[in-house]
Amino acid sequence: MRKLVYAMSTTLDGYVKGRGDDISWSGPDDELMDFHNQQTERYDTSLYGRGLYENMASYWPHVPDDPAADPRELEFARAWLKLRKVVFSTTLESVEWNSTLVRGDIVAEVARLKAMPGRDMDLGGATLAASFIRLGLVDEFQTWVHPVVLGGGTPFLPPLDSSFKMRLIESRTFRSGVVYLRYEPVRAEPSGS
Repeated sequence: MRKLVYAMSTTLDGYVKGRGDDISWSGPDDELMDFHNQQTERYDTSLYGRGLYENMASYWPHVPDDPAADPRELEFARAWLKLRKVVFSTTLESVEWNSTLVRGDIVAEVARLKAMPGRDMDLGGATLAASFIRLGLVDEFQTWVHPVVLGGGTPFLPPLDSSFKMRLIESRTFRSGVVYLRYEPVRAEPSGS
């Protein structure tokens, strides 16, 4: 069964966006962009909410047409265009660039996607991820913690009614001071037998 991986850049104080949707702090350097490009090979499907889909779709499809495009961004753009994208939204009318619009039952759709053959799936967007986390649908968490403090904004993790433990799978420190952390939830074992 495929895994659903929630992966986003965050600040040291846990935000994916600052006040006013500021993401200016999150631009990757060459080393980090190379790592992102390697990570992209793990996935064949990305799941987005409306906001992140619109953000990604406003930029990445146009990079291959830019003769001055950075080679690392060009590599990511080409990979992104090939990815199957599943967009969860009740307000969008249509989606493009190898994308499917889903308006229905999140749990049923994610179960269907996980059961399909293929590589793991990447989940982006804090608002959509909050729903998925509360429903217990996320199999792995990845964050690139940037050495910046914003003091407010959109958090990486939502407020939850209960806690759960995580197991560290991998960590890496980049020259820029960014720290990559990869965790999986420790699922409670069913009681009784």
